[in-house]
Amino acid sequence: MENGKNVVSLDKVPRWIDVEHGSSPDDESGDASLCNPYSGDPLTSISGEDIVGNRMVSRFPVDHEINEKIRIWWGSPWTLKVDAVVNSTNENLDEVHSSHGLHAAAGPDLAEECAMLGGCRTGMAKITNAYKLPARRVIHTVGPKYAAKYHTAAENALSHCYRSCLELLIESGLQSIAMDCIYTEAKNYPREAAAHVAIRTVRRFLEKQKDEITAIVFCTTTPFDTEIYKRLLPLYFPRDKHEEEVAISKLPAELWDENGETVIDERKIRIKPLPKKTSKGPPQAPVDVPVTTVGLARRNSSLLASYLDPAFMSISKDPDQRRKEQWDKNVEVRRGWNWAKFLGFGDLAGPHLTPSEEYTLHSSYLSKAISLNLSDIAEMKIVYRGGVDSEGRPVMVVVGAHFLLRCLDLERFIFYVVKEFEPLIQKPYSIIYVHSAASLQLSIPDLGWMRRLQEILGRKHQRNLHALYVLHPNLHLKASILALQWFVDDVVWKKVVYVDRLLKLFRYVPRDQLTIPDFVFQHDLEVNGGKGLIVDPGKNHVQQPT
Repeated sequence: MENGKNVVSLDKVPRWIDVEHGSSPDDESGDASLCNPYSGDPLTSISGEDIVGNRMVSRFPVDHEINEKIRIWWGSPWTLKVDAVVNSTNENLDEVHSSHGLHAAAGPDLAEECAMLGGCRTGMAKITNAYKLPARRVIHTVGPKYAAKYHTAAENALSHCYRSCLELLIESGLQSIAMDCIYTEAKNYPREAAAHVAIRTVRRFLEKQKDEITAIVFCTTTPFDTEIYKRLLPLYFPRDKHEEEVAISKLPAELWDENGETVIDERKIRIKPLPKKTSKGPPQAPVDVPVTTVGLARRNSSLLASYLDPAFMSISKDPDQRRKEQWDKNVEVRRGWNWAKFLGFGDLAGPHLTPSEEYTLHSSYLSKAISLNLSDIAEMKIVYRGGVDSEGRPVMVVVGAHFLLRCLDLERFIFYVVKEFEPLIQKPYSIIYVHSAASLQLSIPDLGWMRRLQEILGRKHQRNLHALYVLHPNLHLKASILALQWFVDDVVWKKVVYVDRLLKLFRYVPRDQLTIPDFVFQHDLEVNGGKGLIVDPGKNHVQQPT
Protein backbone atom coordinates (compact mmCIF):
# COMPACT_ATOMS: atom_id res chain seq x y z
CA MET A 1 0.00 0.00 0.00
CA GLU A 2 3.00 2.26 0.24
CA ASN A 3 2.76 3.09 -3.45
CA GLY A 4 -0.84 4.24 -3.12
CA LYS A 5 -2.42 1.11 -4.61
CA ASN A 6 -5.85 0.27 -3.12
CA VAL A 7 -5.65 3.32 -0.84
CA VAL A 8 -9.01 4.98 -0.20
CA SER A 9 -8.95 8.67 0.69
CA LEU A 10 -11.45 10.09 3.14
CA ASP A 11 -13.40 11.97 0.48
CA LYS A 12 -14.23 8.61 -1.15
CA VAL A 13 -15.87 7.27 2.03
CA PRO A 14 -19.68 7.79 2.04
CA ARG A 15 -20.97 10.31 4.55
CA TRP A 16 -23.85 9.33 6.80
CA ILE A 17 -25.94 12.25 5.57
CA ASP A 18 -25.66 10.90 2.00
CA VAL A 19 -26.77 7.36 2.82
CA GLU A 20 -30.23 6.59 1.52
CA HIS A 21 -33.02 6.86 4.09
CA GLY A 22 -34.42 3.46 3.24
CA SER A 23 -32.62 1.87 6.20
CA SER A 24 -34.52 3.88 8.79
CA PRO A 25 -35.43 2.03 12.02
CA ASP A 26 -39.13 2.69 11.44
CA ASP A 27 -39.11 0.04 8.72
CA GLU A 28 -41.60 -2.45 10.12
CA SER A 29 -40.44 -5.18 7.77
CA GLY A 30 -37.04 -5.25 9.50
CA ASP A 31 -36.03 -7.12 12.59
CA ALA A 32 -37.21 -5.21 15.63
CA SER A 33 -34.49 -6.77 17.74
CA LEU A 34 -31.97 -4.56 15.99
CA CYS A 35 -33.17 -1.70 18.15
CA ASN A 36 -32.87 -3.69 21.35
CA PRO A 37 -29.40 -4.28 22.78
CA TYR A 38 -30.48 -6.97 25.24
CA SER A 39 -32.84 -9.91 25.45
CA GLY A 40 -36.31 -8.72 26.40
CA ASP A 41 -37.91 -5.52 25.19
CA PRO A 42 -37.08 -2.34 27.11
CA LEU A 43 -38.33 -0.19 24.26
CA THR A 44 -41.86 0.02 25.49
CA SER A 45 -41.07 1.95 28.68
CA ILE A 46 -40.32 5.64 28.37
CA SER A 47 -39.21 7.76 31.28
CA GLY A 48 -41.74 10.38 32.34
CA GLU A 49 -39.05 13.00 32.63
CA ASP A 50 -38.57 12.82 28.86
CA ILE A 51 -42.13 14.05 28.26
CA VAL A 52 -43.05 17.71 28.16
CA GLY A 53 -46.80 18.07 28.05
CA ASN A 54 -47.97 15.49 25.51
CA ARG A 55 -44.74 15.60 23.51
CA MET A 56 -41.67 13.47 24.24
CA VAL A 57 -38.25 15.14 24.18
CA SER A 58 -35.48 13.52 22.16
CA ARG A 59 -32.27 12.74 23.98
CA PHE A 60 -30.45 12.76 20.62
CA PRO A 61 -31.84 15.70 18.63
CA VAL A 62 -30.90 16.45 15.04
CA ASP A 63 -27.44 18.03 14.83
CA HIS A 64 -26.30 18.62 11.27
CA GLU A 65 -22.80 19.71 12.32
CA ILE A 66 -22.22 16.38 14.11
CA ASN A 67 -23.82 14.34 11.31
CA GLU A 68 -21.34 15.85 8.83
CA LYS A 69 -18.51 14.12 10.70
CA ILE A 70 -19.94 10.58 10.53
CA ARG A 71 -19.03 8.26 7.66
CA ILE A 72 -19.63 4.58 6.89
CA TRP A 73 -17.19 2.25 5.16
CA TRP A 74 -18.06 -1.26 4.04
CA GLY A 75 -14.71 -2.97 3.59
CA SER A 76 -11.24 -3.30 5.08
CA PRO A 77 -10.28 -0.38 7.34
CA TRP A 78 -6.60 -0.97 6.50
CA THR A 79 -7.07 0.67 3.09
CA LEU A 80 -8.33 3.97 4.49
CA LYS A 81 -6.12 7.04 4.43
CA VAL A 82 -7.08 8.53 7.81
CA ASP A 83 -5.15 9.82 10.79
CA ALA A 84 -5.76 6.67 12.85
CA VAL A 85 -7.36 3.24 12.63
CA VAL A 86 -8.55 1.18 15.60
CA ASN A 87 -7.27 -2.32 16.28
CA SER A 88 -9.32 -4.56 18.56
CA THR A 89 -6.86 -6.78 20.42
CA ASN A 90 -6.20 -8.48 23.76
CA GLU A 91 -4.28 -7.45 26.88
CA ASN A 92 -0.95 -8.62 25.42
CA LEU A 93 -1.43 -6.71 22.15
CA ASP A 94 -0.30 -9.80 20.25
CA GLU A 95 -0.75 -10.43 16.56
CA VAL A 96 -2.96 -13.52 16.90
CA HIS A 97 -5.77 -11.68 18.71
CA SER A 98 -5.64 -8.47 16.69
CA SER A 99 -8.21 -7.40 14.12
CA HIS A 100 -8.12 -9.57 11.02
CA GLY A 101 -5.61 -8.50 8.36
CA LEU A 102 -3.98 -5.66 10.33
CA HIS A 103 -0.49 -7.08 10.83
CA ALA A 104 -0.38 -8.52 7.32
CA ALA A 105 -1.10 -5.05 5.91
CA ALA A 106 1.11 -3.08 8.32
CA GLY A 107 4.17 -5.34 8.23
CA PRO A 108 6.27 -7.01 10.95
CA ASP A 109 7.44 -3.73 12.52
CA LEU A 110 4.00 -3.20 14.06
CA ALA A 111 4.17 -6.44 16.06
CA GLU A 112 7.64 -5.47 17.29
CA GLU A 113 6.45 -2.09 18.56
CA CYS A 114 3.35 -3.63 20.18
CA ALA A 115 5.56 -6.07 22.07
CA MET A 116 7.38 -3.11 23.63
CA LEU A 117 4.26 -1.34 24.94
CA GLY A 118 3.91 -3.50 28.03
CA GLY A 119 0.36 -4.64 27.29
CA CYS A 120 -2.91 -2.76 27.70
CA ARG A 121 -5.76 -3.03 30.20
CA THR A 122 -9.37 -3.75 29.25
CA GLY A 123 -11.19 -0.58 28.29
CA MET A 124 -7.98 1.37 27.67
CA ALA A 125 -6.07 2.22 24.47
CA LYS A 126 -2.48 2.68 23.28
CA ILE A 127 -1.12 4.18 20.07
CA THR A 128 1.64 3.08 17.68
CA ASN A 129 2.97 3.93 14.25
CA ALA A 130 1.03 2.52 11.27
CA TYR A 131 4.08 1.52 9.18
CA LYS A 132 2.87 0.25 5.77
CA LEU A 133 -0.76 1.28 6.28
CA PRO A 134 -2.01 4.45 4.57
CA ALA A 135 -3.16 5.65 8.01
CA ARG A 136 -0.76 7.64 10.16
CA ARG A 137 -1.29 5.78 13.44
CA VAL A 138 -2.89 2.63 14.86
CA ILE A 139 -4.82 2.87 18.14
CA HIS A 140 -5.03 -0.46 19.97
CA THR A 141 -7.80 -1.15 22.48
CA VAL A 142 -8.92 -4.14 24.56
CA GLY A 143 -12.62 -4.95 24.65
CA PRO A 144 -14.40 -6.70 27.55
CA LYS A 145 -15.72 -10.23 27.80
CA TYR A 146 -19.51 -10.43 27.68
CA ALA A 147 -21.87 -12.27 30.01
CA ALA A 148 -25.60 -11.59 30.04
CA LYS A 149 -25.58 -11.51 33.85
CA TYR A 150 -23.10 -8.60 33.84
CA HIS A 151 -24.16 -6.92 30.64
CA THR A 152 -24.12 -3.42 32.18
CA ALA A 153 -20.48 -3.75 33.26
CA ALA A 154 -19.52 -5.10 29.84
CA GLU A 155 -21.45 -2.31 28.12
CA ASN A 156 -19.72 0.42 30.09
CA ALA A 157 -16.30 -1.18 29.57
CA LEU A 158 -16.91 -1.32 25.82
CA SER A 159 -18.06 2.30 25.90
CA HIS A 160 -14.81 3.18 27.63
CA CYS A 161 -12.88 1.49 24.79
CA TYR A 162 -14.41 3.79 22.19
CA ARG A 163 -14.02 6.84 24.40
CA SER A 164 -10.36 6.01 25.17
CA CYS A 165 -9.63 5.72 21.44
CA LEU A 166 -11.21 9.10 20.74
CA GLU A 167 -9.46 10.78 23.67
CA LEU A 168 -6.10 9.38 22.56
CA LEU A 169 -6.82 10.60 19.03
CA ILE A 170 -7.21 14.18 20.25
CA GLU A 171 -4.28 13.98 22.66
CA SER A 172 -2.07 12.90 19.75
CA GLY A 173 -3.09 15.89 17.64
CA LEU A 174 -5.05 13.76 15.15
CA GLN A 175 -8.51 14.48 13.74
CA SER A 176 -9.89 11.55 11.73
CA ILE A 177 -10.33 7.94 12.79
CA ALA A 178 -11.68 4.67 11.35
CA MET A 179 -13.29 2.40 13.96
CA ASP A 180 -13.87 -1.28 13.30
CA CYS A 181 -16.34 -3.26 15.43
CA ILE A 182 -14.54 -3.76 18.75
CA TYR A 183 -15.07 -7.37 19.77
CA THR A 184 -18.26 -9.14 18.92
CA GLU A 185 -18.08 -12.94 18.69
CA ALA A 186 -14.42 -12.88 19.76
CA LYS A 187 -15.53 -12.28 23.35
CA ASN A 188 -19.18 -13.34 23.02
CA TYR A 189 -20.42 -9.75 22.68
CA PRO A 190 -23.74 -9.55 20.77
CA ARG A 191 -23.25 -7.53 17.60
CA GLU A 192 -26.41 -5.46 17.96
CA ALA A 193 -25.67 -4.56 21.58
CA ALA A 194 -22.10 -3.63 20.65
CA ALA A 195 -23.32 -1.40 17.82
CA HIS A 196 -25.65 0.46 20.23
CA VAL A 197 -22.72 1.15 22.57
CA ALA A 198 -20.38 2.25 19.77
CA ILE A 199 -22.79 4.66 18.11
CA ARG A 200 -24.12 6.11 21.37
CA THR A 201 -20.63 6.68 22.81
CA VAL A 202 -19.45 8.41 19.65
CA ARG A 203 -22.53 10.65 19.64
CA ARG A 204 -21.99 11.74 23.25
CA PHE A 205 -18.29 12.31 22.65
CA LEU A 206 -18.89 14.46 19.58
CA GLU A 207 -21.39 16.57 21.49
CA LYS A 208 -18.47 17.72 23.65
CA GLN A 209 -15.50 17.50 21.27
CA LYS A 210 -16.91 18.05 17.78
CA ASP A 211 -14.53 20.93 17.09
CA GLU A 212 -11.51 18.66 17.60
CA ILE A 213 -12.55 15.90 15.17
CA THR A 214 -13.14 16.10 11.43
CA ALA A 215 -14.32 12.56 10.66
CA ILE A 216 -15.27 9.30 12.40
CA VAL A 217 -15.63 6.31 10.10
CA PHE A 218 -17.67 3.30 11.24
CA CYS A 219 -16.16 0.30 9.43
CA THR A 220 -18.04 -2.92 8.76
CA THR A 221 -16.77 -6.02 6.97
CA THR A 222 -19.95 -8.14 6.70
CA PRO A 223 -23.39 -7.44 5.23
CA PHE A 224 -24.95 -8.25 8.61
CA ASP A 225 -22.88 -5.60 10.43
CA THR A 226 -23.58 -3.10 7.68
CA GLU A 227 -27.34 -3.59 8.02
CA ILE A 228 -27.14 -3.21 11.80
CA TYR A 229 -25.32 0.12 11.58
CA LYS A 230 -27.61 1.46 8.86
CA ARG A 231 -30.61 0.67 11.05
CA LEU A 232 -29.18 2.00 14.34
CA LEU A 233 -27.45 5.16 13.17
CA PRO A 234 -30.74 7.08 12.76
CA LEU A 235 -31.50 6.47 16.45
CA TYR A 236 -28.48 8.44 17.62
CA PHE A 237 -27.69 10.55 14.55
CA PRO A 238 -31.13 11.49 13.17
CA ARG A 239 -30.88 13.44 9.94
CA ASP A 240 -34.32 15.02 10.06
CA LYS A 241 -37.28 15.48 12.40
CA HIS A 242 -38.94 12.30 11.17
CA GLU A 243 -35.97 10.14 12.18
CA GLU A 244 -35.77 12.00 15.48
CA GLU A 245 -39.42 11.27 16.28
CA VAL A 246 -39.05 7.62 15.36
CA ALA A 247 -35.94 7.35 17.56
CA ILE A 248 -37.88 8.63 20.59
CA SER A 249 -40.09 5.57 20.58
CA LYS A 250 -37.38 3.10 19.55
CA LEU A 251 -34.54 3.95 21.91
CA PRO A 252 -34.00 1.81 25.04
CA ALA A 253 -35.26 3.30 28.26
CA GLU A 254 -32.00 3.06 30.24
CA LEU A 255 -30.63 6.20 31.80
CA TRP A 256 -27.29 7.23 30.31
CA ASP A 257 -24.74 9.60 31.69
CA GLU A 258 -22.94 12.33 29.76
CA ASN A 259 -20.52 9.77 28.25
CA GLY A 260 -23.23 7.39 27.06
CA GLU A 261 -22.66 4.81 29.81
CA THR A 262 -25.59 3.11 31.50
CA VAL A 263 -26.53 4.28 35.00
CA ILE A 264 -28.55 1.89 37.19
CA ASP A 265 -30.65 3.69 39.75
CA GLU A 266 -30.52 0.86 42.29
CA ARG A 267 -26.72 1.05 42.35
CA LYS A 268 -26.47 4.74 43.14
CA ILE A 269 -24.94 5.52 46.50
CA ARG A 270 -27.09 6.82 49.35
CA ILE A 271 -25.09 8.86 51.87
CA LYS A 272 -26.21 9.36 55.47
CA PRO A 273 -24.59 11.59 58.08
CA LEU A 274 -22.20 10.06 60.58
CA PRO A 275 -23.50 9.77 64.17
CA LYS A 276 -22.42 12.66 66.34
CA LYS A 277 -20.46 11.98 69.54
CA THR A 278 -22.44 14.43 71.71
CA SER A 279 -25.90 15.86 71.35
CA LYS A 280 -27.22 18.55 73.69
CA GLY A 281 -30.57 18.98 72.04
CA PRO A 282 -33.38 16.50 71.40
CA PRO A 283 -32.49 13.66 69.01
CA GLN A 284 -33.03 14.51 65.40
CA ALA A 285 -34.28 12.16 62.77
CA PRO A 286 -31.60 11.02 60.30
CA VAL A 287 -31.64 12.94 57.08
CA ASP A 288 -31.38 11.09 53.78
CA VAL A 289 -29.44 12.83 51.11
CA PRO A 290 -31.25 12.51 47.78
CA VAL A 291 -30.04 9.63 45.66
CA THR A 292 -27.20 10.85 43.47
CA THR A 293 -24.36 9.60 41.38
CA VAL A 294 -21.42 10.59 43.55
CA GLY A 295 -18.90 10.21 40.76
CA LEU A 296 -20.68 12.94 38.80
CA ALA A 297 -21.35 15.26 41.74
CA ARG A 298 -19.79 18.68 41.48
CA ARG A 299 -16.77 19.19 43.68
CA ASN A 300 -18.17 22.34 45.28
CA SER A 301 -21.59 20.89 46.14
CA SER A 302 -22.39 22.27 49.60
CA LEU A 303 -25.16 19.69 50.08
CA LEU A 304 -22.81 16.75 49.52
CA ALA A 305 -19.96 18.30 51.50
CA SER A 306 -22.17 18.83 54.54
CA TYR A 307 -22.76 15.09 54.89
CA LEU A 308 -19.19 13.85 54.29
CA ASP A 309 -16.67 13.33 57.06
CA PRO A 310 -13.66 15.65 56.48
CA ALA A 311 -11.30 12.82 57.48
CA PHE A 312 -12.78 10.68 54.71
CA MET A 313 -12.47 13.49 52.18
CA SER A 314 -8.80 14.02 53.08
CA ILE A 315 -7.84 10.47 52.11
CA SER A 316 -7.34 11.62 48.52
CA LYS A 317 -6.13 15.19 48.19
CA ASP A 318 -7.59 17.53 45.67
CA PRO A 319 -5.38 17.62 42.52
CA ASP A 320 -5.22 21.40 42.61
CA GLN A 321 -4.10 21.27 46.25
CA ARG A 322 -1.37 18.75 45.38
CA ARG A 323 -0.10 21.00 42.59
CA LYS A 324 -0.07 23.99 44.93
CA GLU A 325 1.92 22.07 47.54
CA GLN A 326 4.40 20.97 44.88
CA TRP A 327 4.71 24.54 43.63
CA ASP A 328 5.31 25.86 47.17
CA LYS A 329 7.96 23.20 47.71
CA ASN A 330 9.76 24.18 44.51
CA VAL A 331 9.62 27.87 45.40
CA GLU A 332 11.06 27.16 48.86
CA VAL A 333 13.95 25.20 47.39
CA ARG A 334 14.73 27.86 44.77
CA ARG A 335 14.84 30.61 47.41
CA GLY A 336 18.04 29.10 48.75
CA TRP A 337 21.46 29.64 47.22
CA ASN A 338 21.74 27.52 44.08
CA TRP A 339 25.36 26.45 44.49
CA ALA A 340 25.17 23.95 41.62
CA LYS A 341 24.15 26.66 39.16
CA PHE A 342 26.87 28.94 40.54
CA LEU A 343 29.50 26.28 39.79
CA GLY A 344 28.23 25.87 36.24
CA PHE A 345 26.44 22.53 36.71
CA GLY A 346 23.03 23.96 35.80
CA ASP A 347 19.80 24.20 37.76
CA LEU A 348 19.73 21.17 40.08
CA ALA A 349 17.26 22.72 42.54
CA GLY A 350 13.83 21.35 43.27
CA PRO A 351 12.67 18.07 44.85
CA HIS A 352 12.75 14.79 42.96
CA LEU A 353 9.52 13.76 41.29
CA THR A 354 7.39 10.93 42.65
CA PRO A 355 6.78 7.85 40.44
CA SER A 356 3.26 9.04 39.59
CA GLU A 357 4.55 12.52 38.69
CA GLU A 358 7.25 11.02 36.47
CA TYR A 359 4.67 8.83 34.74
CA THR A 360 2.41 11.82 34.07
CA LEU A 361 5.34 13.89 32.80
CA HIS A 362 6.55 11.11 30.51
CA SER A 363 3.05 10.46 29.13
CA SER A 364 2.48 14.12 28.29
CA TYR A 365 5.83 14.40 26.47
CA LEU A 366 5.27 11.15 24.57
CA SER A 367 1.78 12.17 23.50
CA LYS A 368 3.01 15.48 22.11
CA ALA A 369 6.13 13.93 20.55
CA ILE A 370 4.00 11.56 18.48
CA SER A 371 2.09 14.49 17.01
CA LEU A 372 5.18 16.55 16.09
CA ASN A 373 7.18 16.44 12.88
CA LEU A 374 10.73 15.91 14.14
CA SER A 375 12.37 14.96 10.86
CA ASP A 376 14.85 17.84 11.16
CA ILE A 377 16.15 16.38 14.43
CA ALA A 378 16.36 12.90 12.91
CA GLU A 379 18.46 14.19 10.00
CA MET A 380 21.12 15.46 12.43
CA LYS A 381 21.90 11.83 13.38
CA ILE A 382 22.49 12.66 17.04
CA VAL A 383 20.42 9.72 18.30
CA TYR A 384 19.51 6.73 16.19
CA ARG A 385 18.67 3.06 16.54
CA GLY A 386 21.55 0.61 16.15
CA GLY A 387 21.25 -3.15 15.99
CA VAL A 388 21.55 -5.49 18.98
CA ASP A 389 24.43 -6.23 21.34
CA SER A 390 26.17 -9.58 21.75
CA GLU A 391 23.32 -10.83 23.97
CA GLY A 392 20.48 -9.67 21.73
CA ARG A 393 19.53 -6.47 23.55
CA PRO A 394 18.56 -3.51 21.31
CA VAL A 395 21.10 -0.69 21.11
CA MET A 396 20.66 3.08 20.83
CA VAL A 397 23.61 5.11 19.45
CA VAL A 398 24.31 8.70 20.55
CA VAL A 399 26.96 10.69 18.60
CA GLY A 400 28.35 13.51 20.74
CA ALA A 401 30.08 15.34 17.89
CA HIS A 402 26.72 15.87 16.17
CA PHE A 403 25.29 17.58 19.24
CA LEU A 404 25.55 21.21 18.12
CA LEU A 405 23.71 23.51 20.51
CA ARG A 406 23.98 26.47 18.17
CA CYS A 407 21.56 24.81 15.74
CA LEU A 408 19.55 22.56 18.06
CA ASP A 409 16.33 23.32 19.89
CA LEU A 410 16.82 21.43 23.17
CA GLU A 411 13.09 21.19 23.91
CA ARG A 412 12.34 19.64 20.51
CA PHE A 413 15.34 17.36 21.00
CA ILE A 414 13.81 16.07 24.25
CA PHE A 415 10.58 15.25 22.40
CA TYR A 416 12.63 13.35 19.80
CA VAL A 417 14.55 11.40 22.47
CA VAL A 418 11.36 10.42 24.28
CA LYS A 419 9.78 9.25 21.02
CA GLU A 420 12.84 7.24 19.91
CA PHE A 421 13.54 5.68 23.31
CA GLU A 422 9.94 4.66 24.07
CA PRO A 423 10.00 1.34 22.12
CA LEU A 424 13.37 0.41 23.67
CA ILE A 425 12.89 1.18 27.36
CA GLN A 426 10.08 -1.35 27.72
CA LYS A 427 12.69 -4.13 28.05
CA PRO A 428 16.49 -4.40 28.65
CA TYR A 429 18.56 -2.35 26.21
CA SER A 430 21.98 -0.70 25.85
CA ILE A 431 23.28 2.74 24.85
CA ILE A 432 26.50 3.56 23.00
CA TYR A 433 27.70 7.13 23.47
CA VAL A 434 30.36 8.05 20.88
CA HIS A 435 32.55 10.83 22.31
CA SER A 436 35.00 10.76 19.40
CA ALA A 437 35.96 14.37 18.47
CA ALA A 438 33.10 15.63 20.67
CA SER A 439 35.60 17.50 22.86
CA LEU A 440 35.85 20.05 20.04
CA GLN A 441 32.26 21.08 20.78
CA LEU A 442 32.44 23.47 23.73
CA SER A 443 28.64 23.88 24.04
CA ILE A 444 27.15 20.86 25.78
CA PRO A 445 24.02 20.59 27.98
CA ASP A 446 24.61 21.09 31.69
CA LEU A 447 23.74 18.69 34.52
CA GLY A 448 20.43 20.44 35.17
CA TRP A 449 19.26 19.64 31.65
CA MET A 450 20.46 16.04 32.03
CA ARG A 451 18.49 15.70 35.26
CA ARG A 452 15.34 16.97 33.58
CA LEU A 453 15.78 14.50 30.71
CA GLN A 454 16.20 11.65 33.23
CA GLU A 455 12.94 12.61 34.96
CA ILE A 456 11.05 12.76 31.66
CA LEU A 457 12.31 9.33 30.55
CA GLY A 458 11.25 7.93 33.93
CA ARG A 459 12.19 5.02 36.15
CA LYS A 460 11.54 2.40 33.49
CA HIS A 461 14.46 3.83 31.50
CA GLN A 462 16.71 3.55 34.56
CA ARG A 463 15.61 0.03 35.44
CA ASN A 464 15.87 -1.52 31.97
CA LEU A 465 19.15 0.09 30.90
CA HIS A 466 21.74 -2.70 30.84
CA ALA A 467 24.86 -0.67 30.10
CA LEU A 468 25.99 2.72 28.80
CA TYR A 469 29.12 2.21 26.68
CA VAL A 470 31.19 5.40 26.37
CA LEU A 471 33.59 5.29 23.41
CA HIS A 472 36.78 7.40 23.46
CA PRO A 473 36.18 9.18 26.78
CA ASN A 474 38.53 11.94 27.94
CA LEU A 475 39.30 13.18 31.44
CA HIS A 476 36.73 15.99 31.30
CA LEU A 477 33.96 13.58 30.30
CA LYS A 478 34.85 11.17 33.11
CA ALA A 479 34.68 14.05 35.60
CA SER A 480 31.27 15.05 34.23
CA ILE A 481 29.96 11.48 34.56
CA LEU A 482 31.22 11.39 38.14
CA ALA A 483 29.27 14.60 38.80
CA LEU A 484 26.20 13.03 37.20
CA GLN A 485 26.48 10.11 39.63
CA TRP A 486 26.54 12.52 42.56
CA PHE A 487 23.97 15.11 41.54
CA VAL A 488 21.62 13.58 38.94
CA ASP A 489 21.22 9.81 39.13
CA ASP A 490 23.46 7.16 40.67
CA VAL A 491 21.47 4.34 39.04
CA VAL A 492 22.01 5.07 35.34
CA TRP A 493 25.46 6.62 35.50
CA LYS A 494 26.93 3.76 37.53
CA LYS A 495 26.19 1.54 34.52
CA VAL A 496 28.81 3.37 32.44
CA VAL A 497 31.41 1.17 30.75
CA TYR A 498 34.38 3.12 29.38
CA VAL A 499 35.68 1.86 26.01
CA ASP A 500 38.92 3.43 24.76
CA ARG A 501 39.02 1.75 21.35
CA LEU A 502 36.64 0.41 18.73
CA LEU A 503 37.97 -3.12 18.90
CA LYS A 504 36.94 -3.33 22.55
CA LEU A 505 33.50 -1.91 21.75
CA PHE A 506 32.95 -4.65 19.16
CA ARG A 507 33.31 -7.24 21.92
CA TYR A 508 30.07 -5.87 23.41
CA VAL A 509 28.29 -4.97 20.18
CA PRO A 510 29.19 -6.78 16.90
CA ARG A 511 30.53 -4.59 14.11
CA ASP A 512 27.77 -5.63 11.69
CA GLN A 513 25.14 -4.32 14.14
CA LEU A 514 26.40 -0.74 14.15
CA THR A 515 26.40 2.21 11.77
CA ILE A 516 29.21 4.51 12.87
CA PRO A 517 30.37 7.75 11.18
CA ASP A 518 33.68 7.46 9.31
CA PHE A 519 35.39 10.11 11.45
CA VAL A 520 35.10 7.77 14.44
CA PHE A 521 37.43 5.27 12.76
CA GLN A 522 39.92 8.04 11.99
CA HIS A 523 39.73 9.32 15.56
CA ASP A 524 40.31 5.80 16.87
CA LEU A 525 43.46 5.51 14.74
CA GLU A 526 44.77 8.89 15.88
CA VAL A 527 44.10 8.31 19.58
CA ASN A 528 45.43 4.77 19.75
CA GLY A 529 48.39 5.46 17.45
CA GLY A 530 47.92 2.38 15.34
CA LYS A 531 48.15 0.05 18.34
CA GLY A 532 46.32 -3.22 18.01
CA LEU A 533 43.85 -3.77 15.19
CA ILE A 534 42.37 -1.10 12.92
CA VAL A 535 38.85 -1.19 11.56
CA ASP A 536 38.67 -0.24 7.90
CA PRO A 537 35.29 1.47 7.24
CA GLY A 538 35.65 1.00 3.51
CA LYS A 539 36.06 -2.76 3.68
CA ASN A 540 33.86 -3.38 6.76
CA HIS A 541 36.30 -5.84 8.26
CA VAL A 542 39.15 -5.92 10.74
CA GLN A 543 42.72 -5.91 9.41
CA GLN A 544 46.21 -5.85 10.83
CA PRO A 545 47.91 -2.44 10.40
CA THR A 546 50.97 -2.39 8.16
